[in-house]
Amino acid sequence: MVNDRLKAPDGPPSDVERIKEESNYLRGTLKETMLDRISAGISDDDNRLMKFHGSYLQDDRDLRNERQKQKLEPAYQFMLRVRTPGGVSTPNQWLVMDELAQKYGNGTLKLTTRQAFQMHGILKWNMKNTIQGIHNSLLDTIAACGDVNRNVMCNPNPYQSEIHSEVFEWSKKLSDDLLPRTRAYHELWLDEEMVAGTPDVEEETEPMYGPLYLPRKFKIGVAVPPSNDVDIFSQDLGYIAIVEDGKLIGFNVAIGGGLGMTHGDTETYPQVAKVIGFCTPEQIYDVAEKIITIQRDYGNRSVRKNARFKYTVDRLGLDTVVEELENRLGWSLEEAKPYSFDHNGDRYGWVKGIRGRWHFTLYVEGGRIADYEDYKLMTGLREIAKVHRGDFRLTANQNLVIADVSSQKKKEINELIEQYGLTEGKHYTALRRSSMACVAMPTCGLAMAEAERYLPSMIDKIDEIVDENGLRDEEITIRMTGCPNSCGRPTLAEIGFIGKAPGKYNMYLGAAFDGSRLNKMYRENIGEEEILSELRVLLSRYAKERSEGEHFGDFVIRAGVIEAVTDGTNFHA
Repeated sequence: MVNDRLKAPDGPPSDVERIKEESNYLRGTLKETMLDRISAGISDDDNRLMKFHGSYLQDDRDLRNERQKQKLEPAYQFMLRVRTPGGVSTPNQWLVMDELAQKYGNGTLKLTTRQAFQMHGILKWNMKNTIQGIHNSLLDTIAACGDVNRNVMCNPNPYQSEIHSEVFEWSKKLSDDLLPRTRAYHELWLDEEMVAGTPDVEEETEPMYGPLYLPRKFKIGVAVPPSNDVDIFSQDLGYIAIVEDGKLIGFNVAIGGGLGMTHGDTETYPQVAKVIGFCTPEQIYDVAEKIITIQRDYGNRSVRKNARFKYTVDRLGLDTVVEELENRLGWSLEEAKPYSFDHNGDRYGWVKGIRGRWHFTLYVEGGRIADYEDYKLMTGLREIAKVHRGDFRLTANQNLVIADVSSQKKKEINELIEQYGLTEGKHYTALRRSSMACVAMPTCGLAMAEAERYLPSMIDKIDEIVDENGLRDEEITIRMTGCPNSCGRPTLAEIGFIGKAPGKYNMYLGAAFDGSRLNKMYRENIGEEEILSELRVLLSRYAKERSEGEHFGDFVIRAGVIEAVTDGTNFHA
């Protein structure tokens, strides 16, 4: 049955559509460009294609002005993102990431908000060796960026190891099944070696994506209640695990989330996904594929800032999209099952799971794995990886779980944790442990203000207010990004900051602690002094006037400080 309400927006295709069309399935002129030693940079067209291979060109913005004065090209370098489905890494893979970061990157690793490794500072002539090193560890960078499905997220959930293990296997298979089929990645970086899990094909086609791939990136997450640490409602497609009598029976399906927007453009806005039904575990691939093809066929290919799936859903209508999905599936989703979330953060320290296995969740400020003068975090984790026999789990909050530790190994690993001071996080306030920041300066070309480098010092000052009001143990989600693309999911924070200009931020309040409600702009374009002044009043009121068990995001709405955002379409209202 044809649905006459389905229609893609009118308008000429964006320039990125041209680049994809002319790319010969993501090859472009990358092979020749990467061999060119005259410049450390690459063309804009090739940089667009590089995203599909898990990377894009950046430059060190701290050095821009000085290099311009010296008539030198920018200090070009590549960011490389490693696809780690569900955020799970073996100790050997951890050691490989560490080694490659030291050898070819800037000596640090970034744990991203999508549970992936990110390396910065890789020079053009080192890219192939780096990607081959990643491949040899049985990881890859395919589709870590670009207009395709990205790294599939999965709740690390160390409290329910058997459920986590089962859900992780489903999410990993989903991530692999939704990869592009083009051979471009293998030709460019691996000299036609096969990547584990990528099916060989005699004739190159993209049966799901088509030659133009998707209008924009697509993100999938899998959550296991009661934890919503993957911020399931921020995903284009979310699967909420439903467990009955200790067994996984299937997933509720949520569609149409996404947090990016553009300052000053009310046609862009963050949105939360809506639950549309339930499917069995075996059906998640069919559901994902059909939803992706709906976005492929009806997403906006003319205006990229309106090209995410959330805009497709809102433009066509949720009921219309569900009807089309079920037409393509040939069957209907079941009614959604009951579930509940109670938080979207991590739980720190040692926790004993089932089968006598232990898990240690380590707070990693800003997700940055590095050695500091008085804190040898990278070295400590390297030494742990050498003796660890379980796995590492990258959390969606940029933290790390040293997981699946036997009772015999726990003593040895705990001694290394103590030796390198990795328990430092337990002494931080709950506010700091609930914080998150994107990379921003100096490597992100989109950043309008600092985030990762600035948030820790800002929290130092906010912590003084927290302590004054007896709130040291109160968990309040606080997130900061350098721009409104929202890589750190700031619009789902109870206190959110989005960079507007150097030293200036829009301040947002009122998101739900469990990640189910967006926040709303409270103050625009303010600096540190004004931020602290506002928080001094708000946190004092919260300490005195809150109800028992009331979270800060709920309090500011009840107290009339800010209006609740019931849907992304009224985010700017």
